[in-house]
This record gives sequence, structure tokens and C-alpha cells, in this order.
Amino acid sequence: QAQLVESGGGLVQAGGSLRLSCKIQDATISHYAMGWFRQAPGKELEFVAYISWKRKTTYYEDSVKGRFTISRDNALNIVYLQMNSLKPEDTAVYYCAAASTIAGGREYSADEYEHWGQGARVTVSS
Repeated sequence: QAQLVESGGGLVQAGGSLRLSCKIQDATISHYAMGWFRQAPGKELEFVAYISWKRKTTYYEDSVKGRFTISRDNALNIVYLQMNSLKPEDTAVYYCAAASTIAGGREYSADEYEHWGQGARVTVSS
């Protein structure tokens, strides 16, 4: 059973940067497409970013395009989310997720991912 462990969350001022890491344990990350989701206080879980198995395809939620970058190092079993130019509305708990298969066009759907991390809290102050 794959386990995902996130790290790198914290408190940052608006305009600052953070890098989240997600290490997969007891599994090989190259077997999974990976996604990042977030849940802000009082709001539903939303898609943030996706990266395919071999890094050839990435997708981003519109509000983070140009500011966030998803990447993966299959040799280290880690996926990253580099977050730049952070805004107070980026405040949320961020979750990484792994999917062994994804139906075309459903990379944005949390239902497609079978393994989830525990979450990393990101707080952006104004």
C-alpha cells in the first residue's frame, strides 16, 4: 500500500515562495500519475496541478498558472510543488495524490486518485 508523506508547508508573506514535497513510500512513484489538491477553510477540495507518469504532461488550475510548478523526480520517489508569488487566497491545506490509472480528461477529479497524503498546511499572510 503506497503511502504519501508531504512536507514543506508553513507561513509565508504574500509574494513569497514555498516548495512542497511529497515522497511516496512502499511503492514506486513512476507507476503513478501525481496530483496536488488543496482545501481552504470552509471550502471544498479543489484541483491544483497534475503531472503524468513520465513528466510529459502537466495541467494547472487557472488561478495558479504561471505561479506554481509541479515536477517529479522518479529516482527519488518525490513530487514537488513549487509555489511562487503566493497570495492570501492560496492559504489551504495541500494534499498530494497518486493515481495508477486516470481516464482521459479526468486528471482534475479527486475521485481518480487512490492514494493521498496527510496534507501540508500553507498560510499566506497579507
